[in-house]
Parts: sequence; structure tokens; C-alpha cells
Amino acid sequence: MRFLTSLFKRKTQPLKSYADFWKWFVQNEQKFYNVVKDQGAIKKVFFSKLEPKLKELKDGFWFLVGMSDTDEVELILTAEGVIPNIVFVEELVAAAPKMAHWKITALKQASTIDALGIEMDGYTFNAEKMRFYATTHDAMPDEIDITITHEDFNATNSVSIINGVYIALDILIGELNVATKIDQLDVIHPKEATTELIPLEKLKDFLIWREKEFVEKYKGLRRDTEKDTYSSLEGTLQNGLPLIAIINSDLLNWDSKASHPWIAVVEIKYDGKKNNGMPSATTYQRLNAIEDQIMAALQATDGHLNIGRETADSVRKIYLANKDFRKVSKVLYHIKIEHSDSALDFNIYKDKYWQSFQHFMPH
Repeated sequence: MRFLTSLFKRKTQPLKSYADFWKWFVQNEQKFYNVVKDQGAIKKVFFSKLEPKLKELKDGFWFLVGMSDTDEVELILTAEGVIPNIVFVEELVAAAPKMAHWKITALKQASTIDALGIEMDGYTFNAEKMRFYATTHDAMPDEIDITITHEDFNATNSVSIINGVYIALDILIGELNVATKIDQLDVIHPKEATTELIPLEKLKDFLIWREKEFVEKYKGLRRDTEKDTYSSLEGTLQNGLPLIAIINSDLLNWDSKASHPWIAVVEIKYDGKKNNGMPSATTYQRLNAIEDQIMAALQATDGHLNIGRETADSVRKIYLANKDFRKVSKVLYHIKIEHSDSALDFNIYKDKYWQSFQHFMPH
């Protein structure tokens, strides 16, 4: 029997938790450390093993690795700026055990302006090439609208320059700050600038100042939606199919929208071919049950506001505004897994003034 079992490779169980991942990593960390330190077959020995293990936990984990000093490897786990994945990266790193010769870092961290000197696609990204300025908006005073100038920018190389600028900003101010502190980012040539340019090294302090103002302005603010009024709206899509929406009209007129800047959009697809794009009675009940589950987990008193929903063309969309993106990311991810048979997906993005919902506002 011992001979027979040795003929078959034992199938490993997929990872189910952060603890499972780090247990696996600890079992292999010496081999990984050696190959990175010696600049050996890193892709074959380390990357090809690490990437599928991270995917077993969840899609959306990325990584960078290098020697932080002569005796320590730094593994940076990153979400590459994708908002719904940031909290999972933070949690995975927080669960990491202490390991000699290893530094595990969540997200790409800010560095000094002196560390900025990227060469990419034949272009340089540094403090000499790049400047910035901020644009203010009277109707949106809390909006942080940043324009970065690059001396080599033109219509032909715009994709390369924009990608390089984002990489440079990750280094200068950190991945989390790029993803969460800047509401609008444009890249132009210096000749297109509409105001005086500011040295790039001042960007970090500028964002800290603006963020402090914003946090103090809305500190402790909560919105009670218990007695809000909801309006039922009906319309027609360009393809002729009907649209029905139920929207919290009181909330859309709120003057403190910026306090809940993180918009979550949940989309649930269904078969509406027999009902002009609308759900059947059974499907309608199922959609409402999922929505009730979402709202039970994301309460207004905890900073999650139900803006409303719309139903059309075989899709139910549910809209929420949130004070932060972390809890809503986790809740919606787990609900997506639970209802994997319901074609449910979601996205989270920043929209301080809820401009996404202008079409629901009366004109």
C-alpha cells in the first residue's frame, strides 16, 4: 500500500484563510529568501509559486519584491490602486507573522523626492520633469483636483506619460494616498497650465493640508435616513426598454454629500427577456432579498447610505454612498461569493459630490 500511494501526488487543499497563506509562506520562506538575495531564478522559484497562492485567497493581490538592505527582503503586497481590494491587502499583511530577514508591507509606501527617478518607455519621471497645480471649484469646495505637468507630454505619448506619472506618484506620496486623497487627476504639458506651477515635492504636504481640512469639516457627521422621502421614477432607455428607479430624493438634496464620498454600485443581472427587461415576480423577490441583506449589513448609522436603485434591461443596480470604502468592500465581496449564482458584481469609486446621480436630480 505504501508503494501504491507513492505513485500518486497528493493533492494540496486550496488556501481558505490568511493564516493558511502565511503557514504556506513560512514553510517556503527560506527558499524564497535565498533566491531573492542571490538574484537567482526569482520568477521560477518565487513568483510562479506566490502568484497562484495569492489567487487562491482572492483575485486582486499583486506584489513587488526586493532587498530592503543587505540582509532583509521586502515583499510589498499591493492592490495596484483598485479600491475594493485595498482592505484585503491591508488585512493579509496585518496577519503576517514575524519572520527573520523579511519585511512584509501593505501597499506601495511614500518615499522621498530624492528616490524619484523613474525611466520608463524612454521617458524620465522626476522632480525636474514634473510640476503640479490644484484647481478649485466654487460649487465643489472639497474637491481635490490636481494637474500634473510633464515636459515631454504630447498627444502621441500620452498613455506612456500618464502611466509613468501614476507610478511616480505611488513612489512620492504612496499608493493609498494616490487612490484615496486625489479626486481628479489630469496630466498635461506645462504650456497648457492655467496657473503657476508648484514644485512636485510640495504635493505631499498640500494633500495632507487639504485632507486635514476635509476630515475636520465632517468629523462625527452621521446621516439618519429613517424618515427620508423616496421618489419613484420611470423612464425609457435608448433601446426603448422601460426603466424604473426608486431614489432617496431627500438624500440627493443633502448639502453634506462630500462626507460620504465612496460610491458603491451593485449590479445584479437576471433574465428579463419575457418581461420587457423587467424581472418576473419570483426574480423580483430574490432581488429585493439580496438588497435587504446588503442594507442590513451596511447601516446608515455606520456611515452607509442607501441612495436608491434602478431596474432596467435585465439589470438591477443598487446605489450606496459610504464614509469609508473598507467595510463596504468586504461586505459586498462576501455577498457576491454567497450569491455566486446570481450574476452579482460591484464597483466602488470616489465621487465626493455624487455627480454620478445628476440624472436623478430634477432639472
